Amino acid sequence: MKNKQSRTHDKTYETVIGLEVHVQLSTKTKIFCGCSTVFGAEPNTQVCPVCLGLPGVLPVLNRKAFEYSIKVALALGCDIQEKVKFDRKNYYYPDLPKNYQISQYDMPIAYNGKICVVLEDGTAKDIGITRAHMEEDAGKLLHDPVKDHSYVDLNRTGTPLLEIVSEPELTSPEEAYSYLVTLKRIVKYLGVADCNMEEGSLRCDANISIRKWGADKLGTKVEIKNLNSFKAVRNALAFEEYRQRDLVDSGEKIIQETRLWDEPRGKTESMRVKEQAHDYRYFPDPDLVPFEVEESLINEIRSVMPESPSSRKSRFIEKLKLNDKDADFLTSEKYIADFFESVLKSYNDPQSVCNWVKGEVMMHSKEKGTDIDKMELSPENLAIIIKMTKDGKISALAAKEVLADHLDGGKSPEKIVKEKGLEQVSDTSELDGIIDEVILENERSVNDYKAGKKNALSFLVGQVMKKSQGKANPKLAGEMLIKRIT
Repeated sequence: MKNKQSRTHDKTYETVIGLEVHVQLSTKTKIFCGCSTVFGAEPNTQVCPVCLGLPGVLPVLNRKAFEYSIKVALALGCDIQEKVKFDRKNYYYPDLPKNYQISQYDMPIAYNGKICVVLEDGTAKDIGITRAHMEEDAGKLLHDPVKDHSYVDLNRTGTPLLEIVSEPELTSPEEAYSYLVTLKRIVKYLGVADCNMEEGSLRCDANISIRKWGADKLGTKVEIKNLNSFKAVRNALAFEEYRQRDLVDSGEKIIQETRLWDEPRGKTESMRVKEQAHDYRYFPDPDLVPFEVEESLINEIRSVMPESPSSRKSRFIEKLKLNDKDADFLTSEKYIADFFESVLKSYNDPQSVCNWVKGEVMMHSKEKGTDIDKMELSPENLAIIIKMTKDGKISALAAKEVLADHLDGGKSPEKIVKEKGLEQVSDTSELDGIIDEVILENERSVNDYKAGKKNALSFLVGQVMKKSQGKANPKLAGEMLIKRIT
């Protein structure tokens, strides 16, 4: 393959990418029956005649899955279909017993939406949403190469999915990555899906083609499957982009096919050739009666929609005066933004609270392997620690110790400070003797400061902190040293 770096910015070809994202909706039961959707159960223990497709059964639509789908559609700015219809998609699924999938064909629940994606250079770009439709998931095949057998686990069969299809308006792997990050953030904010790619609750298929720069007609499309992370999507698209360019440059023809991403080898491999679009022979499902979506239901769902992550980020920047990077971090997960704003209710210093959440709180969250909203840390207690630090009652170092002890033992911050004697010394009479000792023992640093070497003061303050066992107020110590020396 030719050198990738040399062609990164050329204008010979234009890349065209469209993404199909399957979001597993976080309902307790499946889309057309009452079986559990809990992940990790023993194989084939969460099935019934309906999701197994046995003769004579009748599917019934899960109302919660329907409402969740409308929620996502509204968040993506989609138009809602006035009449909902389900269709049978006929295709041989070895892990879907009835050999057809209940999906939506010509009347998807939502269409004509868009997502605003912020690119790496800070510019914004709207990416169109072609459609979002509901469907059921298939099961899972398990292959045993040792026994040369394949097994099927049908627990996932019938799990509710919402497939979100973008317009072919993404022009680089980086744009595709940003689109996925933005989409995931929006969906998670709604509380309708956990978007856990490791558990298969968010899956993505990518379609990519190239064409001569400025051409109107799309090139031959290649679909990439087996993408289990956003990083994999970006890397697979980057590889495929250059593979297709090399083929065209060499005078070869791009074949319409489905390819798999081989993560260890960092390349795509052909899975099957698609000489023409597959005819799934869709027809309306006779067991699911079409119904109209009432405007009152849409308005009811719209009224309980949370603030969007983009709107919240803008508010943090405009009203709380946070910079773009901090606001982006705080709104990356709804629970982080909620926790941050809860702390602000007790101590209204946005930048200080942000620094603590980004720093010490997230560090403990990672160490404990749990989200900050699930740690033994209330917003009120974090506010107390921050206030004690800002008021000079305890040092920044002591504050970190208080937080760690509070998380480990559950004692109140005030009690920890009292029991461990962490309160800062801010009484000048108590510091006088220590200041005298430091000046006497560090004559060279004193002279350096007098000679204009300002960093010598930091060393002297450090000596005061050392002698006071970290209890001295560093700001006061600095002021007293300057007054005494000059």
